[in-house]
Parts: sequence; structure tokens; C-alpha cells
Amino acid sequence: QVQLVESGGGLAQPGGSLRLSCTASGNILSFLAIGWYRQAPGKQRELVAVISSGGETDYGDSVKGRFTISRDTAKNTVYLQMNSLKLEDTAVYQCNGVSNGLAFAGQGTQVTVSS
Repeated sequence: QVQLVESGGGLAQPGGSLRLSCTASGNILSFLAIGWYRQAPGKQRELVAVISSGGETDYGDSVKGRFTISRDTAKNTVYLQMNSLKLEDTAVYQCNGVSNGLAFAGQGTQVTVSS
């Protein structure tokens, strides 16, 4: 059973940075794509960033230019570097992936941006 495990959430100040990690128990290149989603209380779940098996990336409009998704295939890990954090980036961030027609999700990690 493939597992995705997130880490790196926490508290940051506005304008600060955090890096989230999503580590797969298997080869991340077996995933069609791995993406980060977030959900804040009272708001809809939204795509933050996604990276395909071919390395193509895409971002939600609200994070373009501030967040960067990348991967280290040797570590089977996908990263989300979050810079210039805003109060509205506060949410639970979850890593999701699709592999062999099946969807997998991590447990989520809380990111709180507060002064």
C-alpha cells in the first residue's frame, strides 16, 4: 500500500517562508502526478501546486510567483517551498497523488500564518 506522508507545517509570520515535504513509500515517478491541496475553515479545497511524472508544474492563481513545487526522485519526495506567506495561506495542506489508477492522500499538515 502506497503512503504519502507530509511534514514541515507549522507557524510562520506574514512574509515568511516554510517548506513542506511529501514523501512517498514508493517511487514517486510511478505517480501520474502529485499535488498539494489546501483547505481553510469555511473555504473550498483548492489546488496549490502539482507536478507531473514528466516534471511539468502548475500552480493555483493565488500562489503563483510565491510557491514552488519540486521533487527529489532519489528521496521519493515532493516539496512545496512557500515564500512571502500571507495570512490567507493559513490552511491544512494535503499531498495527493494518483498512481496506477488509484488516488492516495496524506494526512495533511497545518500551516498557520500569523503575526
